[in-house]
Amino acid sequence: MNAGADLSRGLFGWTLIAILAIAALLRGLFPAADPPWNPAVGIVWHDEGAWVHNARNRALFGAWSLDKWNPMYIAPVFTGLEFASFRWFGVGVRQARLVPAFCGFAAVCLLAFGVKRIGGRLAGLCAAALLGTNYFYVMWDRTALMEGPMVAFMVASWYCYTRADDNPRWGMVASACALLAFFTKAAAAFFVAAIALDAFTTLLTRGKSQHSMRHTRLALWTLGGLAVFSVVALGAFVLPNWSDYRFYNWQMSVTRKPSYDFKSLLDRATWLPLQDAFTRTWFIMAIAMTHAAGLIARWRALRSGERLLVWWVVLGAAELILHDAGNERRFVFFIPAFVALAALALGRLQILPREVEETPRARAILALPFVLYGAYLVFGAFVRIAFLREISPNVRIAAALAIVFGAVLFITWPRLPRSLSAPIPRRGAVLLLVLLSAGNLIQYLQWAVGRTYKNYEASRELGRLLPPGTLVHGKLANGLALENNIRPIFVGRGFGNYDDRKSRDDVRYILTYIAPSLGYESQAHNPVIRDVIDAYPDHRIVATFEVRETATGHDRAALIDKFGGGRQNLPSGRAKD
Repeated sequence: MNAGADLSRGLFGWTLIAILAIAALLRGLFPAADPPWNPAVGIVWHDEGAWVHNARNRALFGAWSLDKWNPMYIAPVFTGLEFASFRWFGVGVRQARLVPAFCGFAAVCLLAFGVKRIGGRLAGLCAAALLGTNYFYVMWDRTALMEGPMVAFMVASWYCYTRADDNPRWGMVASACALLAFFTKAAAAFFVAAIALDAFTTLLTRGKSQHSMRHTRLALWTLGGLAVFSVVALGAFVLPNWSDYRFYNWQMSVTRKPSYDFKSLLDRATWLPLQDAFTRTWFIMAIAMTHAAGLIARWRALRSGERLLVWWVVLGAAELILHDAGNERRFVFFIPAFVALAALALGRLQILPREVEETPRARAILALPFVLYGAYLVFGAFVRIAFLREISPNVRIAAALAIVFGAVLFITWPRLPRSLSAPIPRRGAVLLLVLLSAGNLIQYLQWAVGRTYKNYEASRELGRLLPPGTLVHGKLANGLALENNIRPIFVGRGFGNYDDRKSRDDVRYILTYIAPSLGYESQAHNPVIRDVIDAYPDHRIVATFEVRETATGHDRAALIDKFGGGRQNLPSGRAKD
């Protein structure tokens, strides 16, 4: 059903322009403001300087690598984009955040046009409005971290894949964008697997009709593109830097972090819905999951872009269960997929297709495990509102509700699918779209009214205290380095200048949190920056800065002289209490 085609081209065009203008404003206003901290959305602001470290090195000092912290081996595409921004516009917080803001806006445009190709004009407008205003997604598009650009390349790949239905050569472009997402952040590996799996299964199920032959060509162009561009990436970047690449992408990012025993996997599977990302987008998520179930019921009739959306959600969830379901930033990639699925449902004015209610109960019950887990995710994201800081009650209540839902669904089959396949009034769909978008805008307005600039101001003050090129120890030195020309020396647990952390007498200063706790920016159970501080017992705090990270609003950073020099001994002769 393609109800969205009833919109006139003119109405679609002018409405889309208005929506995109709002999306651009939300990403571009107040570019130096602190990310949300009360309540937070999972953004760790002091990571911005750490991840643009190599791009900043190159722009300011003429070399990519100046110490033993080199995230360019994890995120070469992100590093290159950030360097381009620094090269053209100078080094600063605004310039660093320009990259994700532009990428996020591009993602809104591409998702809107991709959904329009599949579901019609109304669906395209729904996608633009829901992604363009999504508060959680907007805030990640305003932060100089890899998640926003990574997701933008995933959206670009998906858009190209939707076009490949009509012109199979677009499959090669889709492959290139998928690999760009991977080399922006390796967490996109599941998406590369998703597009490869869809292309491969298309080849296995090919028929002899002209329609099937076109899809076969699409699959061949896609798989061929993945092969060609993978070889190029291996030869141009991975193999020449194999030692560093393997260390950063395997030893540091995989083997030292997650546990893979059964209990750990079960914990991550049950914790998956207990994140603000799902709760904040709950209504969209619920519609998306329901519509995805309907798409699975008519799998062979789907367009390539629809199948890839389902793979996106399924393999994305599997990746988090395998690797890490406890970090808010890992959930950003779900938002465009949920929005696209929900927009297709609203644009078609139908949550479930008729094929679902026509499915015999004996056949439908084969999907029971997937129905139960999908229901658990939806219920879990909702019931956690009552138990925001607890896990066990959320898990037990959500599991019980999922079991009850599954029992009612199959005992009364097909009453619920029949109800969900009933047509939605167009006005109702538009009203729901307006309400959801308005809710996001209200959240943004609340942040904008209470916004602060403490982190930005602290970075500028640090630049007034220390001359260009001053070496400063600590991860927080990276975080506060974007508005000055200091040279931060990052120290991580077992990586990044860790081995010589106690003997760097050439580095006079340390920069770290003192509130909410000493070394807060490091690992909570064993903050590595304390090793550096303890190695210099004569250390002394010579300046403090107000910053904003936690919901208390009373966070402070301290500049520490390792050798106990007083305020009068600061290079600039100034200090801030």
